[in-house]
Amino acid sequence: MATWLYRLGRFAFRRRGLVAVFWVVVLAAAGGAAASASSTASTSISIPGTEAQQAFELLEERFPGSSPDGATARVVFEAPEGQQLTDPAHQRAVSGIVADLNGSPQVQQAVDPFQARAVSQDGSIAYAQVSYSTTAFELTDEARDALDAAVETGEDAGLRVEVGGDALTTIPETGATEVIGVIVAAVVLLITFGSLIAAGLPLLTALIGVGISVSVITALTGVLELDSTTPILATMIGLAVGIDYALFILSRYRAELSEGRAPLDAVGRAAGTAGSAVVFAGLTVIIALAGLAVVNIPILTKMGLAAAGAVVLAVLVALTLIPALIGFAGRRVLPRKQRSAAAPTSEGKPGAGTRWARFVLRHPVAVLIAGVAGLGVIAVPAADLQLGLPDDSAKPADTTQRQAYDLIAQGFGPGTNGPLVVALDATGSDDPAAAAEETGNALRGLDNVAAVTPATFNQSGDSAMLTVIPMSAPSSVDTEDLVHDIRGEAGTIAERTGADLLVTGQTAMGIDVSEKLDAALVPYLVLVVGLAFLLLMVVFRSILVPLKAALGFLLSVVAALGAVVAVFQWGWLSELVGVEQTGPVMSLMPIFLVGLVFGLAMDYEVFLVTRMREAHVHGESPDTAVVTGFTHGARVVTAAALIMISVFAGFIGSSESMIKMIGFGLAIAVLFDAFVVRMAIVPAVLALLGRTAWWLPRGLGRVLPNVDVEGEKLQRELGDAEPEREPVSSRS
Repeated sequence: MATWLYRLGRFAFRRRGLVAVFWVVVLAAAGGAAASASSTASTSISIPGTEAQQAFELLEERFPGSSPDGATARVVFEAPEGQQLTDPAHQRAVSGIVADLNGSPQVQQAVDPFQARAVSQDGSIAYAQVSYSTTAFELTDEARDALDAAVETGEDAGLRVEVGGDALTTIPETGATEVIGVIVAAVVLLITFGSLIAAGLPLLTALIGVGISVSVITALTGVLELDSTTPILATMIGLAVGIDYALFILSRYRAELSEGRAPLDAVGRAAGTAGSAVVFAGLTVIIALAGLAVVNIPILTKMGLAAAGAVVLAVLVALTLIPALIGFAGRRVLPRKQRSAAAPTSEGKPGAGTRWARFVLRHPVAVLIAGVAGLGVIAVPAADLQLGLPDDSAKPADTTQRQAYDLIAQGFGPGTNGPLVVALDATGSDDPAAAAEETGNALRGLDNVAAVTPATFNQSGDSAMLTVIPMSAPSSVDTEDLVHDIRGEAGTIAERTGADLLVTGQTAMGIDVSEKLDAALVPYLVLVVGLAFLLLMVVFRSILVPLKAALGFLLSVVAALGAVVAVFQWGWLSELVGVEQTGPVMSLMPIFLVGLVFGLAMDYEVFLVTRMREAHVHGESPDTAVVTGFTHGARVVTAAALIMISVFAGFIGSSESMIKMIGFGLAIAVLFDAFVVRMAIVPAVLALLGRTAWWLPRGLGRVLPNVDVEGEKLQRELGDAEPEREPVSSRS
């Protein structure tokens, strides 16, 4: 591996013009494909194997033209204080608005609240349900303008009008906070390298990699039915790992230059050693992201594969474009005062990384206990983790969606915001009408049921649809219990009537997603951690080091989940993060956090520990090897972690709750893993294990391939007695 990458780095350095042109052409081609793509992002969430999905498909089949996956809106009206909507003038205004909506583009049906009995008991609040023939992202500007016109017309008539529902959903956009994250990364790079050119190279290559990956995702959005958050996730992951991978190769190149090597030799050695670590670190991230496919939720699989593709590009760009750009920059990646040095840079006093490593080696037990206990305390809130899919209740308080949600809860009860749709397949019943009536009566007798609407039959009369309104809010445990109670009655109803009952709707779909993800978490962990354990065993040729890495990751991710629960569910420091409404943690968050954090955690494990193993392989004692690893790697790993944290933290300012939560979770997880686990717990454990840490049974050692990540074979081939130096006159 190291020898092959050594040759690749030297090739890219020599043919730097060709390599640079190649990546520019790829970027232009991808950008052109994205610009010509006209397809919109998918809004549908398919959850194979769940009852909610089966019911959805049944309704789509038995009620043709009903567009069950179409966008919906709720136009909510409130009369002025002391008045009622049943007053003739107000009633005419509401009915006129509904009539206008029925005539607007893409509207399938707008239901008059006075006909649908959607008026509160005190007559002050009413809502009109609007159904569209297309998804939210396919709504035209004219369709959205009609909703705005409805609001203006109602307000002109003296009414308060708010609009909720997914019809108002728009593709999330990046904002100033993401740019701030990149600026912070640039500052960290400048401080780390002390050179504008050196600071600019990782940013440039990362942006090129992200530009290509996001352009490809945009071009394939319609073909693959990708979600709107997929390109944002690819940007988040691609920027973070792209900067980090380039940073490690560039840092190793500078280290080789400081030993007096010529740029060509230095770039080859950097690609062979740090490049090997980049490959295996990238593989762990790719395994974690691609492994999301085991959950069998298409949206999650596609997001994982798209992000994995961004990581593949980041690795390829780092291995080829960084050496090429180094070829253009030469020794200018060094601070100005070091560029004309005729001899290797002399070592000064020990740096902070060296001093910290020596401190940990002197007090390994205390550091280990402090690190584990600290993360353990932060992880405590994770025991109260509640999962759900975000709805309008999670919107900021000043948005019309949130105000519409609150008005409906005020006028009709909280359960009206999360109705349950019951699909009744009566093809096996002798009397479908009687079966539907008996089903409705049985559902009305359940606890926590506020109302059950009369059955609506399809044209053939063999299937019906009922709506159950819970008394409790959509995200509450009581509503989840009600869904299970209804499904528990399905067997009894089928025996008595011959009709099969299925429950769906957004609330039921969210419950099924949470349960499916809960069931998939352990198999996913076993698969991803198992594969990565084998990979790290090949890299480090040890059993205990990969085991320590995996256990440290589990500690990091549980602590990160605890922090997410404390902020987004309990509300601690919520104002600082910009969380206006607390609630259940997004269902996708735990498994997504596990996948991403595992891959990113292994990055720092590989980069830091490979340098320790490299020193140990070259004859240093275990304790000295730990110090050497920190001497050469601590500053760079610290910079890489700060960059990754700043990039992820930049997405906390997103208006999309899913992106905000992922950005916070990843930023805090990297903080815990890089600075507590990898920088404190790892050296403490290695100090306690000593030589045992690098133990590998002989039989297993013969079976495992030797990929030479440390470049031991490469250095034997090149011979390090006297480095290949560049003539002093050519250094500029």
